[in-house]
Amino acid sequence: MNEALLRSLTPSVLGILVRRGADFAAAEDAVQDALVEAVRVWPADPPRDPKGWLITVAWRRFLDATRADTARRRREDLVDEEPAPGSAPSVDDTLQLYFLCAHPSLTPSSAVALTLRAVGGLTTRQIAQAYLVPEATMAQRISRAKRTVSGVRFDQPGDVATVLRVLYLVFNEGYSGDVDLAAEAIRLTRQLAAAIDHPEVAGLLALMLLHHARRATRTAPDGSLIPLAEQDRGRWDTASIAEGVAILQAALARDRLGEFQAQAAIAALHADAPTAEETDWVQIVEWYDELVGLTDSPVVRLNRAVAVGEADGPRAGLAALAALNDSSPSSSGRGYPLPRHTAVAAYLHERDGDLTTAARLYAEAAHKAPNLAERDYLTRQAARLNAHRSR
Repeated sequence: MNEALLRSLTPSVLGILVRRGADFAAAEDAVQDALVEAVRVWPADPPRDPKGWLITVAWRRFLDATRADTARRRREDLVDEEPAPGSAPSVDDTLQLYFLCAHPSLTPSSAVALTLRAVGGLTTRQIAQAYLVPEATMAQRISRAKRTVSGVRFDQPGDVATVLRVLYLVFNEGYSGDVDLAAEAIRLTRQLAAAIDHPEVAGLLALMLLHHARRATRTAPDGSLIPLAEQDRGRWDTASIAEGVAILQAALARDRLGEFQAQAAIAALHADAPTAEETDWVQIVEWYDELVGLTDSPVVRLNRAVAVGEADGPRAGLAALAALNDSSPSSSGRGYPLPRHTAVAAYLHERDGDLTTAARLYAEAAHKAPNLAERDYLTRQAARLNAHRSR
């Protein structure tokens, strides 16, 4: 059974059903039923035209479901619309599905789940396992999302930036359950890049490839974090780096800079350095300046402070950090904790030789860490400095 083929055909089959007049939610259910049937039937009897087979089975499943609550005349109209067996239509509605699944009316978590199901072809169980929630909870989330977008016109223009943010959320989940979400995000972004010629789509794909190239070196066998400066660069995936750099260069040549291209440029400079000591931090600061101009994000300014500390010394980094509060403004005007602000302050104080302050801040940062791996890493840094001071 070629699961990759099934998942690659999912968006086009779903798009065809919607164009024939099926409600999005019902069409998506019918396509999922067809995928299940394909898993059962294809190993013993593979079809000559997989896409056409899926369309035929999904459409019939949709009609079966429709008969239960649709008037007789409408049912007959739908039956009459069923095309004769033959090659599948060549129209590709993948891009419209991306837009629909990342519709502004959806919450980020719902958009992610619907994208993975409708565009990615994952089952509800796989998505639930990946996000460590009960299958029933994920099923409800997906059902609500489908109901929300069912009234949206299928040919309505979408927002590429929203789609990219959804895909980046998927990528940052990494790996959990039996689904590699980082690899899935790369696959979906490649698919999007094939459907639309947009420099920011290329920028996001380049960024994902460059980050993914370092994946094997980010953690030790015991699961502990390995910071960038200590990673074994000989184990980085050079093919992914080369592809990411080539995609980025082509995007930058179009002179329509966006935030994902700028982030990818920073990642490329890290990937280009043979050793951590040879990193071109001056150029990285320049790219962060571009990124600040594009986003004015407090998180970007925080990362810029680290780069300034490497390029111009820890005191310059601390000065850049001082311009940032340890909280970011929310839409309500209230602040929320700025992730890793205290950890950055600890690192820069250590670089400046103030080990007492650094140890205290590392311990404080450990209590604020968003996950166990970061908490353990920061706790070890605090213990290391306290042990050094006690000698």
